[in-house]
Amino acid sequence: MIIYPAIDIKNGVCVRLVQGVEEMETQYFDDPLEPAKMFKDVGAEWVHVVDLDGAFTGEPKNTEIVKAICDLGLKVQFGGGIRTFENVESALSAGVSRIVVGTRACQDRGFVVDLAKKYGEKIAVGIDAREGKVAVKGWVETTDTPAVALAQSVAEVGIKTIIYTDISTDGAMTGPNFEGQKHMWESVDCNVIASGGVHDNHDITHYKDLSERYPNLDGVIVGKAIYEHKIDLNRTFNIATRPPFSK
Repeated sequence: MIIYPAIDIKNGVCVRLVQGVEEMETQYFDDPLEPAKMFKDVGAEWVHVVDLDGAFTGEPKNTEIVKAICDLGLKVQFGGGIRTFENVESALSAGVSRIVVGTRACQDRGFVVDLAKKYGEKIAVGIDAREGKVAVKGWVETTDTPAVALAQSVAEVGIKTIIYTDISTDGAMTGPNFEGQKHMWESVDCNVIASGGVHDNHDITHYKDLSERYPNLDGVIVGKAIYEHKIDLNRTFNIATRPPFSK
């Protein structure tokens, strides 16, 4: 199971939001490279980077920072405003390993089909849900599309990875919505990365245990719990990489 430490970038700095609300922002680092270097030092292979400016405006705004993070030697999973093939090509040229498409994946099935054909496993679909319905445009708008239905639709056309975020728990430090995540794992065969609500190492341990039962649980995104020092990063990576059924 992979741990994806999260770096959210807004106006060039590293921040975290609560439930995706733009006004509920806490700034943690002036330079997003600082947490990236910290994550690499403790053994992270991947980081999950979100361009919040891109998510809200519909066009990535922090690609140069993302490139600098890639240049550290980390694998970067990147999303936020990726809505055209040009956006995808720009991110790949910057060194990004996996592109996350959210809003347009909900709106344009043909776009997802073309992405899957052209880029294969380099594309993930980000599905952000509020009370089970897909939210788009930086979570500002909630659609009538059920999250599970969208997941099944994109999996059918060849998407290999879904990032499923429960908005109600994201940044709230109240613990994940495990039941909602289980429903998603049971509904699709592709890999699913869980996101939202991780509070401490007990949550990481529970996800690790669940990964033995749900083999398509690829990993977990961890954000605010890191920045608020609620988890021990070294212990977190040890939990995530321990052999199956070991104690």
